[in-house]
Amino acid sequence: MGKIAFVFPGQGAQYVGMGRDFYAAFAESRQMYEIASSAAEMDIKELCFEENERLNITEYTQIAMLATEMAILQAVKLKGIQPDVCAGLSLGEYAAIGATGVMAPVDCFRVIRKRGIFMQEAYPVGGAMSAVLGSDAATIEKICEETEGIVSIANYNCPGQIVITGEKDAVERAGEALKAAGAKRVIPLKVSGPFHSALLGDAGEKLRKELEAVNLSAPSVPYITNVDCSYVCDTERIVDLCAMQVSHSVRWQQTIEKMIADGVDTFIEIGPGKTLSGFIKKISKDVTVLNVEKVEDLEGLKCLQDK
Repeated sequence: MGKIAFVFPGQGAQYVGMGRDFYAAFAESRQMYEIASSAAEMDIKELCFEENERLNITEYTQIAMLATEMAILQAVKLKGIQPDVCAGLSLGEYAAIGATGVMAPVDCFRVIRKRGIFMQEAYPVGGAMSAVLGSDAATIEKICEETEGIVSIANYNCPGQIVITGEKDAVERAGEALKAAGAKRVIPLKVSGPFHSALLGDAGEKLRKELEAVNLSAPSVPYITNVDCSYVCDTERIVDLCAMQVSHSVRWQQTIEKMIADGVDTFIEIGPGKTLSGFIKKISKDVTVLNVEKVEDLEGLKCLQDK
């Protein structure tokens, strides 16, 4: 019998109304929004459920996404389904941390709130990110290295889709070079900073101080870190890994490939959208990919309840 992985999406999947049906249906889900609101000293359900301009601003997006993912997770847990391993893309890694019991929910929310603020403030102007479609990692790495200025890979998402990040001018120069080298498309992303680049090193160090004050527990099941795709089975490296994550590449494709090689054959994406499900299907056509975004999606988990 194969293994089950819970995976959690990152920034960009958010939308107004996400999680509202879970809030209405499950007391355990409502509790996550209440804990998040207390930790952040703001009304998180209002941020998630009502039209507003803050939801797409990083310092607010991150806690809104995490609260929603943790709320949906509670409903999945009520179905009695347990993961063998967890992982999350960028801020989604904090949902994996919460799902495996490394941090109490209140600490997850406090840390992610700070993370969002630190990342927003670290490089407020002059940064950019672009999605590169139809090129390979080796070519993109080489062109980033040869481009004047600070530009690097932010996300290894899946075959044919990699995101670059850094100084705006350098990202644009690298994009032009990549198109000349055969990339099908280079798409500028609507983001508020050069996330997962060396430009966010200061944000990582500020985050480290917050993390050092948190009580950490060994994960109940391993989670895989974005930084180097290693399994985290104890607390020894967690502070370092979380501090590094904001300024290092997210190795999502490699993370999924590692889990598949180690026997995972079922992935459950927990959270808004179906972004990760799309990536996983491009990485392998031989695994089962399920998504829980709405309450009705829980019906799709019935096939796993006896697993």
